[in-house]
Amino acid sequence: MAMETSAESPVPVRTVLQAVSGWIGKLGRIWVEGQITDLNARGGTVYLTLRDPVANMSVRVVGPRAVFEAAGPAVTDGARVVVHAKPDFWINRGSFSLSVLEVRPVGVGELLARLERLKRVLAAEGLFRPELKRPLPFLPGRIGLICGRDSDAEHDVLENARRRWPAVAFRVENTAVQGSYAVGEVMEALRTLDADPEIEVIIIARGGGAMEDLLPFSDEALVRAVAAARTPVVSAIGHEQDGPLLDLVADVRASTPTDAAKKTVPDVREQLQLVRQLRDRGRRCLAGGVERELAWLKSVRSRPALADPVREVERQSEQVLALRDRARRCLSGALDRAGDELSHTRARLVALSPAATLERGYAIVQREDAAVVRESAAVKDGERLQVRLAEGRLGVTVTDRDGP
Repeated sequence: MAMETSAESPVPVRTVLQAVSGWIGKLGRIWVEGQITDLNARGGTVYLTLRDPVANMSVRVVGPRAVFEAAGPAVTDGARVVVHAKPDFWINRGSFSLSVLEVRPVGVGELLARLERLKRVLAAEGLFRPELKRPLPFLPGRIGLICGRDSDAEHDVLENARRRWPAVAFRVENTAVQGSYAVGEVMEALRTLDADPEIEVIIIARGGGAMEDLLPFSDEALVRAVAAARTPVVSAIGHEQDGPLLDLVADVRASTPTDAAKKTVPDVREQLQLVRQLRDRGRRCLAGGVERELAWLKSVRSRPALADPVREVERQSEQVLALRDRARRCLSGALDRAGDELSHTRARLVALSPAATLERGYAIVQREDAAVVRESAAVKDGERLQVRLAEGRLGVTVTDRDGP
């Protein structure tokens, strides 16, 4: 609970320190991981500073010499250890420390197991997905380089990049590349370069070394910082066989610092050769196209229609005349056939006409209502009939009938 204090009712120092001691005492015994620095043994007691591998923080550790001797000779300055300790707050001096109960060195196997677990966690979050990788620009205007001061990695990157493209520009940020300060300094350099709008690519480079020396480049905080960077990042840590987690999250992984320079900066000689090849190819394509068009034009000009245009007109005129004569013959023949057919039809109609029958001396007898009389029994005595002849008609009265 928070203390109730004011300017009129302050609490003494001893009360504050006693409260702090009580709060710290509630932590109980805890396991803490860190890196040993400032190891010092005096009599039967060992004093050291346990530093956080990422943040610039540390805590004072005190313990019996026997506890550290039981952990083995691996517990030295720079070693990573896990300690079982009880937090202590010394009221008289207002200082905080850890009283060690057990010390365990972090071995290579355990480190590898932790890295594998971290790798699975980050992969499950999608930080290593290929679709998140950003392509590098063809020719970066300015390249950011994070490396150790006066290191071989810095020399290899700068020398090979300038050999490939002499006008390339770099902004170099020198940091610690191993030890307890490496992660923090590399992350700070990454933030600085990523905030610079002129930086188009960032290279993080370090030469080879033991696995413990490369551990900062597998730190979770650094890996997440690279994943969140706006600028494409090239990882060039160690040699081909080394595989820090930074290689998996970076946009491009280079096997060595020299390889990073080759992947980031194009070779001016190769580009000039490519330009020459493309120029020659363009010339050949253009010359070939012109030659094909000239050949086509020559072929067109040699055609009869263009070589002797009048002859072509005459040929077409002859075709028109031939078609006209053919049309006339066809039309004349069709008219003749139609005339013959009409004459034949007329003759058949004349032969079958009643008038022709009448002209041979026959007559047609009709009643007054124009009905034809075909037998004598159909008429009555005294009935008026009309006789139609070939020329004119006669009116008659039935006086005598012969027949049934």
